[in-house]
Amino acid sequence: MINDNSNNYFNHSEKSAVVIIGALFGDEGKGLLTDFHAARFGSDCIVARFNGGAQAGHTVVLPDGRRHVFSHFGSGTMTGAATFLSRYFVSNPLLFLREAAELETLGIASPVVYADERAPVTTPFDMLINQWAEAARGTGKHGSCGVGFGETIERSLSEEFLIQIPDLADEGSLRAKLNAIREKWTPARLQKLNIPKLNSEQKYLLFSDKLRDSFLEAAKEFYSRLKLARPDILNTAKGVVLEGAQGLLLDENYGWFPHVTRSPTGLKNAAELAAEAGIKGLDCIYAARCYATRHGAGPLPHELSAKPYPRVEDLTNIPNPHQDSLRFGWLDLDLLAKTINADFGRYGPLSNIKITKSLAVTCLDQIDSDRTFFVEGGRLRETTVDNFFTAVAQTTGVTKIYGGSGPTRETIEKITFSS
Repeated sequence: MINDNSNNYFNHSEKSAVVIIGALFGDEGKGLLTDFHAARFGSDCIVARFNGGAQAGHTVVLPDGRRHVFSHFGSGTMTGAATFLSRYFVSNPLLFLREAAELETLGIASPVVYADERAPVTTPFDMLINQWAEAARGTGKHGSCGVGFGETIERSLSEEFLIQIPDLADEGSLRAKLNAIREKWTPARLQKLNIPKLNSEQKYLLFSDKLRDSFLEAAKEFYSRLKLARPDILNTAKGVVLEGAQGLLLDENYGWFPHVTRSPTGLKNAAELAAEAGIKGLDCIYAARCYATRHGAGPLPHELSAKPYPRVEDLTNIPNPHQDSLRFGWLDLDLLAKTINADFGRYGPLSNIKITKSLAVTCLDQIDSDRTFFVEGGRLRETTVDNFFTAVAQTTGVTKIYGGSGPTRETIEKITFSS
């Protein structure tokens, strides 16, 4: 195995981009990989969010020790890259402003954020419905993060209740629409979710004008920080990174229902966004840890009762009432190959975009170099790291592989194989 840190990953003869996609259940290192690729271009890069919303938790750690978990801003922000919130991204003004304040404490003030005016917007009522519904499911939780993403998608199917970014500019019209959402949409939606009766605290939260008015203030501030743009804004930057959220096994179309998200998590949105922007080449990097994780309810093959290796540490996925604690399992190479190839096979062979397939395996510093475990052919296997990567390449058919052996971009290496 040979480590190669050369940066010749782009075809500069035509506009190309990197796509970062989680290969399993999320938490695979998408923030780290986005930061790594964005750092090559710094302020001459745009990171485009092509799915999901503020439920993302993408961790970036700088060499100087500064650390941030990105949810709304692109994970290249700490390199100076701008963010593009595409029409596939659900904006949440309340959480955007909270994250902006967190970035300011790290010395990052007023990063450039472009947004497609077609993008939907989350309201606090979506967040309440989401949290109340998940709590009511008890042991049948879906694994929601509780930030209202799926409920926003559901509400946005109705033109009467749809809120998009330009709607935030008209306070009077927005107030009227929020009132309609609170008084008409929310009760009907709660009844459909079998939550017909609210307790006194829930009623107060729902019908308090304070909640609505605080959102109106946040929406105004959020809108003032945006630059409206369409996907062709990506052509103004030298580097483009398309940053996905969550993982392929949470995809709304072929994830493990009902424990999925209301979004395509793979190549679909990224390829459509690239085509709209006129991008001709995509280097699609599927990411996975060297062991399996899942934060939230739902199946986890080869689940373990404890951490797979003593050095495993995760500061991002702290326990919470909606997702509980982070779960661990062995990495199943056959499942990894099946998932990646299914996604790439659906959207990779596009006639007008050249798409290549890569793989990134992260958290290598947390395992034992001489005793590494994985599942292949239904059996638990033990080997060295070198032989592990050989097995990964053979099983997945992907020979362009990155390895990540730490939390910072300097630990990312391109791995090639000697004959």
